[in-house]
Amino acid sequence: MQKSVAPDTLVEYHLNRLQPEKLQFVLFDLREYLAHNYDKAGHAHTHSFYQIVWFKRGKGIHYVDFKGYEVIDNAMFFIAKDQVHYFDGGRDYDGILIHFNESFLVQNDDEVDFFLKCSLFNNPYQQPSCCIGQGIEPILDDYIRQIRLELGNPRPWGQDELLRAYLKAFLIQVQRKKNEFEEKQGKQPFVVNEKRLQLIEFINLIDVHYKKGLSVAEYAEKLHLSPRSLSDLTHQTLNKTPSLMIQERIILEAQRLLLHSNLNVSQIAYRLGFDDPSYFVKYFKKHAGVSPTEFRKSIN
Repeated sequence: MQKSVAPDTLVEYHLNRLQPEKLQFVLFDLREYLAHNYDKAGHAHTHSFYQIVWFKRGKGIHYVDFKGYEVIDNAMFFIAKDQVHYFDGGRDYDGILIHFNESFLVQNDDEVDFFLKCSLFNNPYQQPSCCIGQGIEPILDDYIRQIRLELGNPRPWGQDELLRAYLKAFLIQVQRKKNEFEEKQGKQPFVVNEKRLQLIEFINLIDVHYKKGLSVAEYAEKLHLSPRSLSDLTHQTLNKTPSLMIQERIILEAQRLLLHSNLNVSQIAYRLGFDDPSYFVKYFKKHAGVSPTEFRKSIN
């Protein structure tokens, strides 16, 4: 895992970023990983890859984007690219840690790949964890066992394909369990349908372009929708306007930088695409309720 550090900014870790010929997938024992890497994992950081943290046994708190989430037996966290997270002070956890780059999971960008990538990892409108409960562990353990066997195979022909298949199977089983759990709670599961896929695509576009100041009409054009259709879509699925979703992404990134970097307010404004720092201060206060400086002080 390589580290990238720019002055005064968050530490970002990479997985074989400059070595595409290497396997873009790694599996760790969680207890062993924390024993050897707590100096990294216990401080706020981001990744350019995806991470699955399966807490099989243990109690504590895991922090993702300013919030602490309870860790209980069989809690599973899905950390997307660029999310800020860190482990609490405890190391008494049994579990599994999986790292993989997007290129490893998504080969053809078909519906299943797209959904697994975006529903579990890239959905900012649900919490980044779920409890898989009991009953599914033997199935998931079997996939982990197969992954370990394949990683140790001295004849690795076709290894990427087998590991990708095991990873997808693992994620599909977790998504099914998550849907079942949400149905029991009376929630509507994040199921695959045309509207949900369009919504996910819009969320992805925001993530790529939010620093460029694109209008709702420009986003709609990229989605091959009319601005009215895009507004109907976000209202029906999230009861939000497209403009609010764009604003929320900008504010989220601003909060990440205010909390986890030493950049001053002007530097953060320029990094987020604002030409005028004073306008950024007004923008932040309007949508966050406090000024950037007040937010930084309140969190600290």
